[in-house]
Amino acid sequence: MTARARRRSRGSLAGLAAALIAVGCAAGGVGPSGPQQPTEPRPQQTRTAASPGAQTTRADGTTSVAEFKEDIGGAVRIAERYWAAQFRASGRPFTPVARIIPYQREGQVTCAGQPVPRNNAVYCSAGDYIAYDVNWSVAAFRQVGDAFVFYLLGHEYAHGIQVRMGIRYSFTIQQELQADCMAGAYLGDSVRNGQLELQDGDLEEFRDGLLAVGDDPDQPWFAEGAHGTAEQRTDSFFRGYENSLAACNLG
Repeated sequence: MTARARRRSRGSLAGLAAALIAVGCAAGGVGPSGPQQPTEPRPQQTRTAASPGAQTTRADGTTSVAEFKEDIGGAVRIAERYWAAQFRASGRPFTPVARIIPYQREGQVTCAGQPVPRNNAVYCSAGDYIAYDVNWSVAAFRQVGDAFVFYLLGHEYAHGIQVRMGIRYSFTIQQELQADCMAGAYLGDSVRNGQLELQDGDLEEFRDGLLAVGDDPDQPWFAEGAHGTAEQRTDSFFRGYENSLAACNLG
């Protein structure tokens, strides 16, 4: 692993909560009939926090777009390495997510004909890619640091893994909470094996931040696009972080 692939601890994780509220996932991932190649994928819309402005930066003041690109490249490499090892251990072949696509405006990227919205990140099974709004992501990176990049990539990559494993769900919330658990396992295992490095106190701040993340109180749990309450998402993430993939009901 190169030095750039290691997560550098450059600021608090507490501010990650505001960024995570905006994370959305394409419904072209997993459906009740298994892996889908939909004609009508529906990018899920969660409530959106305002993106941090240019005046709001990480504690060290670093705002380099080049560094953001290096960090997201490192996150992709670690995710690919992590999931390749998991599949290899189970005797199954692994194919990485085909593409990671940055975009800048709504409609620049489409999933089976439907435009991917701004201020979002999605996994699209129809094209086997992860797409993210680069302006929104860089703004969050400047406020939060690379912790945001690794969570964002880990959650969306988990949707690609769900498709590869043929996991079937009847409700979106099941898909999303499992992806949170898988992202937690990816991060926790990568910390334990030395791929990522955290500062003392970061997990407590991360926990506090996740308590602020979740669906609106009036969001029905069975609604299409539901991601789960703050408590559910926090519990799912940390079950994965602490207990690895055994906690994520992968079957």
